[in-house]
Amino acid sequence: MLELDEGRVLQRYEQGVADSDRSKIVALIEDLLDSGTAPLDILIGVIAAAQRSIGERWQRGEWSVAQEHAATALAMAATEIVARRVAETPVTRGQIIVTCAEREWHWLPAAIIGCALRADGWRTIQLGPATSPLRFSQYIQDFGPDAVAVSCSVLGALPTTRRFIEASTSAGVPAVVGGAAFGHDGVRAEALGATAWAPDARSAVEAAAGLPVVVSAAEPLPGVAVGELAAMESDHSRLVDQVRRQWVVTAPEADAAPVAVRAVARDTVPHTLHAVSAALLTGDPRTVSETAAWLTALLDSRGVDAGSAVEDLRRVLLATLIDYPLSVDLVRRHFSVN
Repeated sequence: MLELDEGRVLQRYEQGVADSDRSKIVALIEDLLDSGTAPLDILIGVIAAAQRSIGERWQRGEWSVAQEHAATALAMAATEIVARRVAETPVTRGQIIVTCAEREWHWLPAAIIGCALRADGWRTIQLGPATSPLRFSQYIQDFGPDAVAVSCSVLGALPTTRRFIEASTSAGVPAVVGGAAFGHDGVRAEALGATAWAPDARSAVEAAAGLPVVVSAAEPLPGVAVGELAAMESDHSRLVDQVRRQWVVTAPEADAAPVAVRAVARDTVPHTLHAVSAALLTGDPRTVSETAAWLTALLDSRGVDAGSAVEDLRRVLLATLIDYPLSVDLVRRHFSVN
């Protein structure tokens, strides 16, 4: 295999994305494959690396949502080229289901994982984004896979990811999980009962190769926290609306930020509430503190007085979540500007 000059290749790939030139992207990926570059190196060192950079550009306000979505479409096209090539790899391992749980529409990370696993000899069944728990359970019964791999990028999809872990492990099938929603270590994955956690495609390949043949069902989650989480889930729409109406950045009469910034801020409200729910679910309060830091950086890059805006959101959250004592405690202790 040829060694990938990641800096040079990544620059060419990102230029193709910036130009929205699909032909450049296709030619580059095909040239790399033809030259003997390992598919895993392309997936991690080019496609995934560029996508992280694009996400950071959106975070800094340099790229619009439309530009980010266009870049993701190009990344999917690049991944599909690699996938067609690795489809020729002989199956030397078992059968693995690759999917995203309900509410998770970011399919690209899962597609990259599925491609990497196929390159390692797994027979992959890819269910696509936002798979319903009922459909997932049916696939477990119909195909009897040796393992499942679940990608979760947004905190709001962690509860349904937990349901997938329950369905898988209750059938004795090991579950590998990964994605941005799990953070930078295996704490959340372990709390949800996953068999293994993988931070990237290379780790997913290694984790899948080392899975046990059979596993026990995931342990039940703490009852009090799960009860409050369930109540918040059913009340989610009202909570989002109430926060938006009272937060200084998104209130109907607000003039603290331009219309475009207010639109971005409105979209952060459900994510913030899901961060609280995720902390209840996993016992990891970093979902709350990390979201506060993320929101601070997001608003600051768009010219908003982020410190006062996040502090005002904290005030609104404490008032809105008054009926949810565990959530109030999480916000009071962990949602703040550092």
